[in-house]
Amino acid sequence: MSNASCIEARPPWRRRAPGALPLLAVVLVLSAAGAMTLGRYPLSLGDLLAFFGARLHLVSLAPERDDLLRNLILEIRAPRVIAAASIGAALSVAGAAFQSVFRNPLASPGLLGALGGSCFGAALALLLGLSWAAVQGLSFIGGLAAVALGVGVANAFGAASMITLVLGGMISGAFFTALLSALKYMADPYDQLPTIVYWLMGSLTGISLSQALTAAPAMLAGIAALLALARPMDALAMGEDEARSLGVPVGLVRYGAIAAATFITALAVSLAGMIGWIGLFAPHFARLVVGPRNALLLPASALVGAIFLIGADCLARSLVKGEIPIGIVTELLGIPAFLLVLRRSRRSWT
Repeated sequence: MSNASCIEARPPWRRRAPGALPLLAVVLVLSAAGAMTLGRYPLSLGDLLAFFGARLHLVSLAPERDDLLRNLILEIRAPRVIAAASIGAALSVAGAAFQSVFRNPLASPGLLGALGGSCFGAALALLLGLSWAAVQGLSFIGGLAAVALGVGVANAFGAASMITLVLGGMISGAFFTALLSALKYMADPYDQLPTIVYWLMGSLTGISLSQALTAAPAMLAGIAALLALARPMDALAMGEDEARSLGVPVGLVRYGAIAAATFITALAVSLAGMIGWIGLFAPHFARLVVGPRNALLLPASALVGAIFLIGADCLARSLVKGEIPIGIVTELLGIPAFLLVLRRSRRSWT
């Protein structure tokens, strides 16, 4: 059989789109530009070009118009777009890394309890009436503590395996979920409890430009660390014995990937609360497009997750006069999207 015949005979879930990463990057840029124009006060692409042209001293704007555009673009919309892109990318890459390390297509960023710990930390800060910065800080610390507990449980009975790590994560997640329920029970039902519940639904409303610009490089650093582990994770996906035979330090790669994925997951949750399904859906979609090699899968997952969350945020602030929590939107969109992708990708996991 000729090569051409082999290509034609290849099942659809094995086909790969050429130049997928550049195309996804273009879609991300267009999505970000479109998101900057949407809102109660719509802007045109011409307004965006004029504003940034004025920053480069290429055009001049009337002071009143410049102040209006500065407020809309830099203070209101840019933080949301930057945060949505970085959080979507972080959760998606974390999900892809967990799926690769644990060789489980249903693995997600919350596998080792990071989501439960982050939510508990944020709820504790809200119950104590601390500042927004403290809410984010305790959320981040809670996520790291939950994963540390899960790994500690896994190692309590000898060398940790993938099964004991998953069990440890389940125990840690259940423990911090119980603590979160206790905090919700103790919270003032008229003041504190609604705030905690709303935060748990996820929102990009309270993120400032400085916060977005501070968190984005940290998330990119975590993603870069996972990219550096791409080839060892490919070997690990074949099995521990095979990886060791290739000279891969299995324990170092596994815990390094877990640490980097946990770091960006906890950081993402600390910024915007619970945003589900991205870490499960985006890696599967990216795998259909670029294949299972982590050197391509991880950046593709980052781009898909960023595009998806930017689109979800646009819907969250455009469907009604107020704003729908973005976690609700991602779940309503992510479930049918995941079912469609799963239909195409299930055979690649068999």
